Amino acid sequence: MVIGEDSVLLLAGLVKLLESAGFEVAATAADASALLAAVEAQLPDLVIADVRMPPTHTDEGIRAALAIRGQWPDIAILVLSQYVEERYAADLLSANTSSVGYLLKDRVADVTEFLDALRRVAAGGTALDPEVVAQLLVRRGGDPLATLTQRERDVLALMAEGRSNTEIAGSLVITDSAVSKHINSIFAKLGLYPGDTGHRRVLAVLRYLGAGPAPG
Repeated sequence: MVIGEDSVLLLAGLVKLLESAGFEVAATAADASALLAAVEAQLPDLVIADVRMPPTHTDEGIRAALAIRGQWPDIAILVLSQYVEERYAADLLSANTSSVGYLLKDRVADVTEFLDALRRVAAGGTALDPEVVAQLLVRRGGDPLATLTQRERDVLALMAEGRSNTEIAGSLVITDSAVSKHINSIFAKLGLYPGDTGHRRVLAVLRYLGAGPAPG
């Protein structure tokens, strides 16, 4: 993998954590240009990129992630951000929701959750921070979450992370059948057709957010 992060301390911590978890870090980069050069040279399976990188610390990292997504669509990308950048999150997710993740840096503090999300993205799945989903919902206009119960919101957040019904049930300590009922209710309230599992469900959620491809 290749890591794009300008914070020396965070980068050192990430490298140590990832290598101890069995990942191979082929290269690191402290700015967007170096990140793109490293990806072109290494052609890694996975890239971790900070949204804000030098020289302006605004959007260089996410722009580099979008460029990588466009030029090497098979490379999995996990974006880390201090805050939710709604527009860029939507751009990153607009074409393809496989092998992509967008997490807030606070999530890195939970090592188990972070590594789980990273492995899910590397395996072709999706990892979206619940806060990203919430911000995108609000960005879409109005408050479509208002029709959902708190439990349905919890299920939706986990569903958008790419979790299976069994994983959602385990996380919320409810039965698989209860999860299915909540998901059917969510799709009904949001006017969506329920998919089977995995990406189809994430695509449905993102389509509702206005970040995914339109129905065929």
